[in-house]
Amino acid sequence: MLHRLGIAIFVLLGLGLAQKPLEITLWHTAGPPGQEPFEAMVAEFNAAQSQYKITPRYQGDYREAGLKLLNALRAGGAPTLFHAEISFLGQMVKEGIAVPLDEYLNNLPNDFYPGFLETGRFQGKTYGLPIGLSVPIFFYNADQFRARNIPVPTDWNQVAEAAAKLSSRAAKGLIVSSDIWSFNALVMSRGGDLVNAQGRPDFTHPKVVESLEFLQKIVRAGHAQSRNIAEAQFSVADFLRTKAFMGLAPITIWPLIEDRAPIPFRLGVAAVPLEQGGKVPLAGGALVVLKGASPEQVKGAVAFWRFLMEPKNIARWVKATYYLPMRRSTQPLLEDFYKEDPRRRVAFSQVERASPWIRDPEVTVWYTFLEEALEKALKGNVPARQALEEAQRKAEAVERK
Repeated sequence: MLHRLGIAIFVLLGLGLAQKPLEITLWHTAGPPGQEPFEAMVAEFNAAQSQYKITPRYQGDYREAGLKLLNALRAGGAPTLFHAEISFLGQMVKEGIAVPLDEYLNNLPNDFYPGFLETGRFQGKTYGLPIGLSVPIFFYNADQFRARNIPVPTDWNQVAEAAAKLSSRAAKGLIVSSDIWSFNALVMSRGGDLVNAQGRPDFTHPKVVESLEFLQKIVRAGHAQSRNIAEAQFSVADFLRTKAFMGLAPITIWPLIEDRAPIPFRLGVAAVPLEQGGKVPLAGGALVVLKGASPEQVKGAVAFWRFLMEPKNIARWVKATYYLPMRRSTQPLLEDFYKEDPRRRVAFSQVERASPWIRDPEVTVWYTFLEEALEKALKGNVPARQALEEAQRKAEAVERK
């Protein structure tokens, strides 16, 4: 009798252990307003099945999270799953800390927008599962445009013309940001690229030089205010206080502006001005499984991503964060969202012209050289070509190491 009871207890304990979900720690960067819906979807995934348990931990923005990950990889305590900025993905692959995922991605839906899944691919393999991709949009003071009868610019020459008309002693027509993201958006929209076909820095390409000369000309004419990345908060303040009237910014800043600050004018929203052959850069983040994960943990991570990619969950995410809808089948669920504010349809229509941005694995090293060049040209009056040639030499030196 006791023998049978012992066996029964052992079987029950074994069943209990077998049913315990496999834990997958996730370090993510989905801050407000996306943190609450993201973590709610994590909880719903955990409740919908018993195989896996995703444990989310917010780690700050992309740069903060990247530094924390590097420290954890050196000291121990790194997560299973990491929410990485897509320009950081190449470096993770080069360092051998990202797991290739293609064998786990059979039978994916065929309605993802072009280029979206490519943001998670590097050297022909998938290492990242994109969950939050954004494009820049062109913000402008619609009241000032209407008062001065200025048409909304559709190319950069029209931007320069509008900036001249809007500028005065008290205000500038355009805000120019000397950070890599903003400059890359300008270069790509004019048909250029900061890296060449081999994935190496190409700062002296004619399109890159022309783009910086374009900005330098507007700033020198007194029609634009130049701000670096450390002054980003002042850029927003200048715009809201009508000290500047136009600027590029990620679409994801839109809900933050409208929710947190009263806007004393009608906010204009338009697609990024494009030149011939221009593209709109896709930026954002992807889930990356880190080296050391078991095959079951990889399966769980992919299952979680598939859950996030269900149209109803994508729609929730889009409405909260203004990240782009990943799949075309989500669009019917967003019709009311677009009807509530037609400006959203204009901004989100850029999905068809979007293309992944920086893919060079050394970007996390050389981007500072480029930003220094932008600063020298826009605030220090160094000729654009000279500043870019210096940045190119420094970047090439890093690439050769």
